[in-house]
Amino acid sequence: MTYVSAHALLFDMDGVLINSIPAVERVWSRWAKEHGFNVQDVLHRAHGRPSIETLRYLLPDADHEAENRLVERAEIDDVADIVPLPGVTELLARLPRDRWAIVTSCTRPLAEVRIRAAGLPTPGVLITSNDITRGKPDPEPYRKGAVGLGFAPEHCLVVEDALAGIASGKNAGARVIAFTTTASITDLVAAKPDWILKDCSAIRLEALEPELKLALEEITVNAR
Repeated sequence: MTYVSAHALLFDMDGVLINSIPAVERVWSRWAKEHGFNVQDVLHRAHGRPSIETLRYLLPDADHEAENRLVERAEIDDVADIVPLPGVTELLARLPRDRWAIVTSCTRPLAEVRIRAAGLPTPGVLITSNDITRGKPDPEPYRKGAVGLGFAPEHCLVVEDALAGIASGKNAGARVIAFTTTASITDLVAAKPDWILKDCSAIRLEALEPELKLALEEITVNAR
């Protein structure tokens, strides 16, 4: 076990707290086929980024706001198999509400629907694509998450699964835990997070004050 301390935890949502991969892949696969794109290329581009940024990249001349509303509605309507990932319910139940936040590339309406569908507690701070001007890998999302809780990013731990999100956390100056829920070990190592874990079940909360003290069960040696 590796032991670390931090003032707060900043969680990505999809692939970290909840398993929405089947829903995301259904929606974006259908969208890719309708627009004549390679499905795997679209899924790779879409994961971990605000959907409107993906649309701007793939359809530079489209009405991005209108297209994004269609994608968002499809994702909001597809929540039948949204569930929390292992260890999430137990970890969030122990964390004080003012010591953790969700920082997601989803829109706020979609994030709220998925949080409810997974049965997760409502975070005190929720940063979505509606709250930022520059999405992951830019540092803005995680900087706002840290500030929302009243801490500097360097005193927080970012918990991510997407390569863009890992870069966002590192660019914000935070230490980063990466999960193996979506990316390969090879890609995660190349992204240089501070630790690589399986999922939230590999995080044990040891103490709450004066800082959060956590025991981490790493999959690999420190990936720095």
